[in-house]
Amino acid sequence: MPVPTLRPEAAATLARGAVIPAHPLALTADRRLDERRQRALTRYYLDAGAGGIAVGVHTTQFEIRDPEHALFEPVLALAAEEMDARASAEVVRIAGVTGDTAQAVAEAELARDLGYDAVLVSPRVAGADDQALLDRARAVGDVLPVVGFYLQTAIGGPVLDREFWREFASIPAVVAVKAAPFDRYRTLELVRGVAASGRADEIALYTGNDDAIVADLLSEFHVDSPSGPRTLRFVGGLLGQWAVGTRAAVALLERTRLSMEGDATAYRDLGFLASDMVDVNQAVFDPGNDFQGVIAGVHEMLRQQGLLDGVWCLDPAEGLSPGQAEEIERVRRAYPALNDDDFIAENLDAWLR
Repeated sequence: MPVPTLRPEAAATLARGAVIPAHPLALTADRRLDERRQRALTRYYLDAGAGGIAVGVHTTQFEIRDPEHALFEPVLALAAEEMDARASAEVVRIAGVTGDTAQAVAEAELARDLGYDAVLVSPRVAGADDQALLDRARAVGDVLPVVGFYLQTAIGGPVLDREFWREFASIPAVVAVKAAPFDRYRTLELVRGVAASGRADEIALYTGNDDAIVADLLSEFHVDSPSGPRTLRFVGGLLGQWAVGTRAAVALLERTRLSMEGDATAYRDLGFLASDMVDVNQAVFDPGNDFQGVIAGVHEMLRQQGLLDGVWCLDPAEGLSPGQAEEIERVRRAYPALNDDDFIAENLDAWLR
């Protein structure tokens, strides 16, 4: 069976590096899909200059797949419609898939039918060992190109060692890997595993470490490969954090490129932005409460900016932690260069039409 390949334009974007926000879910007060605001979010990301969008991932809420909600297909379809209408060919369309092999393959087939370029495979599968995760990725890779995902343990991800990532990166359909263990040692193990596969030139590394975005984008990893020593880098980010402040994220990624080319001013600016970004992420992602308010925190930032009407999640028990809304308001005021307030205010009415 031929290995699925990316469209040339999408492949070029993924390899060059891009800002890829993890798309949230817009709900009404009775926890039904708010189509108008869902479309507005997609329009915001595209107009902000995102090089791709990831839909159906953790930030979109895994519960969209539950039969009582049945939102997986409608949410993917809405984003696809907006990308058809507004996106250039260079925008990478990524759908999240989860569940056992049968479910993940079925979701990948739906994503393919809706025009998505690749799938991000969640490693959060009850009872699955490393071999089962690898077999599932191979099966999904028969449908669409695959983006790997190292999900942090705090929200259900398994610990995956270097050998796992070497085997994973050896799968011909794998085109990128998102590193999001929120752990420097595990991030290094992932990079070393990709290098050991011998396919490092074919696989784009994307940071998902929302607490270390600038550090990842500026890091050079000196690793061994079958052809000898290599230097690998993260070329972009696929991030829940970049579901807010997306236009600022595009500017930040450009600064990292300039910095790696020797621009001392850009490098110095990133030194300041790195700690500011961590402060923003701490408010939005709620690590002090074991990430209990992570999705609601993204919603609250967008609510304060007018893009969402509320912070409702499909799980009624999921919401903001005490004081989190005030923390988000604080970082919005403290770091205007990171939050897109003015850009959103100028375009909000058009996005909501």
